[in-house]
Amino acid sequence: MVYCFDLDGTLCNTDGNNYKDSTPKKERIEIVNTLYDQGHTILIDTARGCVSGKNYFFFTMEQLKSWGVKFHTLRTGVKFGADIFIDDKGISDERFFKK
Repeated sequence: MVYCFDLDGTLCNTDGNNYKDSTPKKERIEIVNTLYDQGHTILIDTARGCVSGKNYFFFTMEQLKSWGVKFHTLRTGVKFGADIFIDDKGISDERFFKK
């Protein structure tokens, strides 16, 4: 199965665009890593740089590695900005990571 995770607000806490001070949500990262270890494909999809045009790819790659996140693909700066996403395969982060 292929899982696609948002980053800021989902796998880490981030205040605005202050990405350098983001803190990992360790319990959620453990779940992602378990899925990876079970053979699932893990994609990380983030809007970082979408508005500013800055390239956060390498910074984010190193940040994820420093937090121990296991993943196959990282995509930055290409998400649509919206207040609500409607998707037939979507699930809220609270529901997915609910204990």
